[in-house]
Amino acid sequence: MKIKLFGAAGGEVTGSCYLVKTEKSAILIDCGMFQGSRDSEEKNLLPKGARPGEVQAVLLTHGHLDHTGRVPLLIKHGFSGPIYSTAQTLELSRIILEDSARLQDADAERQNRKHWVPGEPLVEPLYTPEHVEAMKVLNHAVALDELITITEDISARWIEAGHMLGSGSIELIVTEDGKKKVIAFSGDLGPLNLPLLRPFEHFQQADMVFMESTYGDRDHKSYEQTLIDFFQIVTEISEQGGKILIPTFAIGRAQTLMYHMAELYNEGKVKPFPIYLDSPMAIKATEVYRNHQDILDEEFQLLKKKGAFPVDEQYFIPTPSAENSKSLNELKGPCMILAGAGMCNGGRILHHLRHGLRDPNTHVVIVGFQAHGSLGRKLVDKHPVVRIFGEEIPVNAKVHTLNGFSAHAGQSELLEWFSYLAPSKPRVALVHGEDQARSALAVLMEEKFGIRPEIPEIGDEIEI
Repeated sequence: MKIKLFGAAGGEVTGSCYLVKTEKSAILIDCGMFQGSRDSEEKNLLPKGARPGEVQAVLLTHGHLDHTGRVPLLIKHGFSGPIYSTAQTLELSRIILEDSARLQDADAERQNRKHWVPGEPLVEPLYTPEHVEAMKVLNHAVALDELITITEDISARWIEAGHMLGSGSIELIVTEDGKKKVIAFSGDLGPLNLPLLRPFEHFQQADMVFMESTYGDRDHKSYEQTLIDFFQIVTEISEQGGKILIPTFAIGRAQTLMYHMAELYNEGKVKPFPIYLDSPMAIKATEVYRNHQDILDEEFQLLKKKGAFPVDEQYFIPTPSAENSKSLNELKGPCMILAGAGMCNGGRILHHLRHGLRDPNTHVVIVGFQAHGSLGRKLVDKHPVVRIFGEEIPVNAKVHTLNGFSAHAGQSELLEWFSYLAPSKPRVALVHGEDQARSALAVLMEEKFGIRPEIPEIGDEIEI
């Protein structure tokens, strides 16, 4: 069997995609979009060597765009096989991909309007909403811990990954020449104390492990301290006015932050002020969370019993339309605006930052990973001036980085997840991390477990 990496390798965090080929089968684990800098986004092509007509199935670890974003592109080029994942992943990926297709359409239209030269071919969108719509008949929901037959020689099982609603790590069981090989794909792993979600579970044995390493070089600040820091910002805004702008990943982070604000309001720890959920995608995703409350964690169930959910519509206000969103720029506060995109590489948050960064009464709270080259990373790195829509904007606002809200496991948690697999002495490939993170984690894994991980590049093919 051979496994070829088409993303999330070589120091690239996004674009997760693996082609698994045996003598009888060819399947993909994830088929995600590259995100962040322009250089990264230019890699959003059909994975070379993964011929859509020959791929028999796609297995998804979770719904985020960097794990699902090229699936409609496969469909556009002829893929018509089953797509397997949890029911929640299939619901959430549809929301994400519909938004992505809309943006692809708009971007192509804008380029053709501004840059088209007569006689030259028009720019085509990467894919369109019809390719996302075609996923409906291909989707097959799986239950966690259920062994599914994928092809004649490949079976698969998903377990809880704790990263977002419905996320899973995938175990492949491949039978060749009468021998079984077990390949584990961690997917994105969540921290053990992330609210709403259940903690990640463990595999016990594998021959090969593809393991994420986003925060392989460090642990996050403790969740307790992160909440203290967040509470201080919220209290200052509540008492003194101003805005909190939070570039928010629409699925996961938005719901986590609303959960904590509902908790603060319910317990009377802060005087309530309006919280605007300024993301059509996040509004739809929140409905999916509402429809699957039974799989949320015990803390949520306890807080729900105290009356914090459903949230008070007086303070938690969705702004679905562009007109609603624009009106928020006129507000003086106190208020909080949750808007995408999470890395500030597009979306409504750009307009709010353009209006708010000059104001020293604005607090910008960064709550997730920011890829190199993204506007979010420049804010984290304290650039005094940033460019938005071609305009130089001075950063007078207070910028806070609260990585404790990250939906990715920190270094210690990654080691804890792998510790259950270590006794079987598998080969390990570290993926989904910048080079510094992968190298640091590799050193620790060799010291702790006597296993030296491989550090693959995009395009590498690993034979098992």
